[in-house]
Amino acid sequence: MVVFGGTGDLAMRKLLPALYYLHRDGHLHPDTRILALARAQHSLESYRKLVKRHVGQHVPRRDFDQSVWELFAERLDYLSLDVSQRVAFPRLTKVLKPGTGRVRVFYLATLPSLFAPTVQHLAAVGLTDEHARVVLEKPLGESLQTATRINEQIGQVFDESRVFRIDHYLGKEAVQNLLALRFGNALFEPLWRNAHIDHVQISVLESVGVENRGDYYDRAGAMRDMVQNHLLQLLCLVAMEAPVHFEPEAVRNEKLKILEALRPITGMDVQDRTVRGQYAAGEHAGERLPAYYFEKSVDHDSNTETFVALQAEIDNWRWAGVPFYLRTGKCMAQRKSEIVIQFKPVPHKLFPHHGDSPENNRLIISLQPDEGIRLSLMAKSPGRGMGLQQVELDLNFDEAFTRRRWDAYERLLLDVIEGDATLFMRRDEIGAAWRWVDPIIDGWRDCYRSPKRYPAGSWGPEAADSLLERRGHRWLDQR
Repeated sequence: MVVFGGTGDLAMRKLLPALYYLHRDGHLHPDTRILALARAQHSLESYRKLVKRHVGQHVPRRDFDQSVWELFAERLDYLSLDVSQRVAFPRLTKVLKPGTGRVRVFYLATLPSLFAPTVQHLAAVGLTDEHARVVLEKPLGESLQTATRINEQIGQVFDESRVFRIDHYLGKEAVQNLLALRFGNALFEPLWRNAHIDHVQISVLESVGVENRGDYYDRAGAMRDMVQNHLLQLLCLVAMEAPVHFEPEAVRNEKLKILEALRPITGMDVQDRTVRGQYAAGEHAGERLPAYYFEKSVDHDSNTETFVALQAEIDNWRWAGVPFYLRTGKCMAQRKSEIVIQFKPVPHKLFPHHGDSPENNRLIISLQPDEGIRLSLMAKSPGRGMGLQQVELDLNFDEAFTRRRWDAYERLLLDVIEGDATLFMRRDEIGAAWRWVDPIIDGWRDCYRSPKRYPAGSWGPEAADSLLERRGHRWLDQR
């Protein structure tokens, strides 16, 4: 396992803790070695101390064992290397020894602009044989054009079966339970269509700002950072047809069909069906939060969006007429990721309802911070008469399963090692997603409208509420 960007935030916060767990639980081959690469100068001893400090911060105390750590640390090696310099790569061959027949995983936790040069440098020194695999972090490119160029350059070195484009949301337990819920139970399949579903909401909200990612984020924005990958992948899993087999190509074929069925948002539709916002100064949990343009490494005149809400439509027989509302934002009132399936009301209201307004059945899949599934039903209120009130059937994963749930990166890293690409994005999926996203970004640029301001610590701009109200809907957290 060769980690480019081995001293970066992703490696320290996610990748190395995940590898520690895989080692602890016996999922790594005894001969597995982890080589971290970065420009920083470290001795092997100082690098292992650095990793231990970060693993100790991101692994709960109850899971950290000194004797386990000592054995894990023996797997770790470090090499100072500037990936932009081709002349540095022959040094890698002394460590990795081409032609040994061992599986090599190159994890590129770097800027996307370095993806293609890195794999070309690896190829030049003979390290990309049929046993080598490459993992690409998102975002892959900044547009269809740049993503296509990167994929073509990667494809000159690695065939598609050895390219793993990672989206950690697909490794979350609750996301995979969405597939189990849909395709492992007979209950929902007859209802999972436009005849019974009123609308779908997909929200990925963060209570923090851009923190130390201002330089990257100001170039990307919420649309490229979150919608093009995370939210569209969640939409695909909600809307896709059942694959013939649960194997990589069958699953990814069905996701691609959904991306290709998305109705384009172009021209005046961009203004009618999308909302972009940027957080202003505000307050969250008693703490004053600065405006986005005062964040570190952010341009004071920045027009970058930190919030996006949009209405998507899928033009196929199952979903025609059902709006899919997607929403993501930073500095929001609450950190949460959830999928809401709102069912249509009963055709005739036979019983009175206790409350301000009648509610329909609703399925809520919570991804974070707590993973679980809730189903809202109408039940008789205690007492005389047949008044109804809403109650919930609640499956909390912490309570239902006593075993520790894997972190998304644990599952995805093990899948890469085993060569299972089911939960990774295929090249044509990336292209289809960018083809849908690019016209929206172009429309924002063409209309020269600044993002709508919203106070940090709020639920976003009011226009996001209006987007739903035009169809008689409301965000779940606005009820």
